[in-house]
Amino acid sequence: MDSKLILSLFDKFNEGSAVELAFDDGTFHFTVKKKEAVQQGGIPPRDAERADDAGGVRLDIPAAEDTILKTPDSSGEAITSPIVAAFYASPGPNEPPFVKAGSRVKAGDTLCILEAMKMMNKLEAEFNCEILAVKAESGDMVEYGQPLFEVKRLQK
Repeated sequence: MDSKLILSLFDKFNEGSAVELAFDDGTFHFTVKKKEAVQQGGIPPRDAERADDAGGVRLDIPAAEDTILKTPDSSGEAITSPIVAAFYASPGPNEPPFVKAGSRVKAGDTLCILEAMKMMNKLEAEFNCEILAVKAESGDMVEYGQPLFEVKRLQK
């Protein structure tokens, strides 16, 4: 399954008024419910470790250019969530976070894991940067476009 197709489906779903999306192409199946549907008794929360043990699918989703925003109140930029998902700062419950304030990362380094539909998606840095602030807590539900990290670009 092509991650660009999945992101395109998420974008169209996010823009529309439907509260649930189901997809099945014979080899790949998923169902998505918007936050309102989940709050009304839809999907129970899961943690990253259980999803991996259950055979969760991992997709590496680099931050798209439209997920990089200038922050008005600082000299940094915000890296935002490309999908509606659960935010995980570390690869497992008892492991250190991928990044924290002060961390310097290279393009391609993992910033966090975003879990959507039992799929664990690694959000990767698109450029070399220093993490100025982490804007989400591990386990938080994050929205499409929500700032996750405030960063400062670094020279290569």
